[in-house]
Amino acid sequence: MAGHSKWANIQHRKKAQDAKRGKLFTRLIREIVVAAKAGGSDLDANAALRIAVDKGKSQSVPKDAIERAVKRGAGELDDSNYEEIRYEGYGPAGIAIIVDCLSDNRNRTVAEVRHAFAKSGGNLGQTGSVAYMFSNQGVLIYSPEQDEDIIIEAAIEAGAEDVIIADDGSIEVLTTAEEYMQVKQAMIDLGLEPEESDLTMRASTNTQLNVDDGARLVRLIDMLESFDDVQEVYYNAEIPEQAYE
Repeated sequence: MAGHSKWANIQHRKKAQDAKRGKLFTRLIREIVVAAKAGGSDLDANAALRIAVDKGKSQSVPKDAIERAVKRGAGELDDSNYEEIRYEGYGPAGIAIIVDCLSDNRNRTVAEVRHAFAKSGGNLGQTGSVAYMFSNQGVLIYSPEQDEDIIIEAAIEAGAEDVIIADDGSIEVLTTAEEYMQVKQAMIDLGLEPEESDLTMRASTNTQLNVDDGARLVRLIDMLESFDDVQEVYYNAEIPEQAYE
């Protein structure tokens, strides 16, 4: 299956994360705390915690920080009372956006998110206003340098749902949310470590933006991701590479 370019998006996000590594660590640790609080500290019995810990390790969060976060969430240490909040809205050119947050102050979080949308010319919507356009999926992303035939064969063997070859040669292996960790481990066991992987919300269809609207959307996403409470931002747009420049 063919797809649009993803590589510029990935590299832009990596540079942004590197520039604010401390905030990235804070987000990942919060995610671990909340997962442990909801399902306990046993990685084998708590899939959400296993995914959160795996994400933390992939971003080089220190091992002792991960262990403390698990203990905090499991009630073995004092912890802040974070809650999961999801906001939905529309950005530039009517692009549907989902913003997932972990917060100990709902009023602060909604004020920051609403301000970002308003500044970009967008607006927040009601719960469910855009979520129906997205589904929960696992995605493993491989660089354009990887051999697509090898990736496709391995993905089929591992039980993936689909493989998308982007215009720039990057490769996305898609899985169900339930099979994400198993497929990822199977690919790694075959010597195919993904450049990036995550359990994500994926839009059923995407809108191709022009450069100006793409740049406006990139600015909105960067602003949202600069907030400590924002964990993930999902959107149904294809952003041209020139927009990141």
